[in-house]
Amino acid sequence: MTMTDRTTDNLMEVTDFNDPALDVYARMTENQLLRDPSKRLFIAESPKVILRALDGGYEPVSFLVERKQLKEEAKEILERIPGVPMFVADYDVLRELTGFPMTRGVLCAMKRKPLPSVEEVCRGARRVAVMENVMNPTNVGAIFRSAAALNMDAVLLTPDCSNPLYRRAIRVSMGTVFQIPWTMIGAGRGGRADFGLAGMEGVWPREGLEELRRLGFTTAAMALGEDAVSLDDPALQKEEKLAVVLGAEGDGLSPATIADCDYKVMIPMSHGVDSLNVAAASAVAFWQLGR
Repeated sequence: MTMTDRTTDNLMEVTDFNDPALDVYARMTENQLLRDPSKRLFIAESPKVILRALDGGYEPVSFLVERKQLKEEAKEILERIPGVPMFVADYDVLRELTGFPMTRGVLCAMKRKPLPSVEEVCRGARRVAVMENVMNPTNVGAIFRSAAALNMDAVLLTPDCSNPLYRRAIRVSMGTVFQIPWTMIGAGRGGRADFGLAGMEGVWPREGLEELRRLGFTTAAMALGEDAVSLDDPALQKEEKLAVVLGAEGDGLSPATIADCDYKVMIPMSHGVDSLNVAAASAVAFWQLGR
């Protein structure tokens, strides 16, 4: 028997786990999907997130769908994107195929879009969030969600950040990675247009901060220190264009980044607590500075 028993033009029953069409869901890692020039794909999970990706202009290649979802949450997707292959099976079959329980019963392989330049993303922006070397996909997704909800106009990431289009980052962000403009600092340099590629040495912090200043942004490093100003300092609120720079969990921002930013900013705390998780800190900072 072949992998599919066709029920409509695009609904196909999963019967053979080894079919190459299922490699993107069952056998390729997210790094392989990112780096394979013949693929350039990412995986979006859950109907709500997939619909936000479609609204954001991302092109679907195929879907992997739990059967019962065809009459439930996946129905709107099915009606909206006729003709795109949908591989269908029961929950237990899909869990065995993918190796994990599927949230909301739908996965979608989608094509990546070329990353825009920092100048394009920041055009018209007053408040931007900058992530430096945030490598945890959960934190990346949570920061995106806070940025979208709390009045940031764009998000910038340094080359060593985790990719926002990793499945977990997308899921934690609730699809807001498709709703707020973002790019990687250095995108387009030497023809490069994505994460994890060589040729990005030196773009951060010096070149990245210089470009932000050229675009009119004052930079605020979220960091502890005796010379740090409080997050509620009126001077910060008065800045016409402000870039809020956040560091990785544990290590925080690099000394070079802190030294080169215009402000060092700290969140006032109590009970002897000196710091928050970077995702929690981002929400507090965006709420205060995005008003």
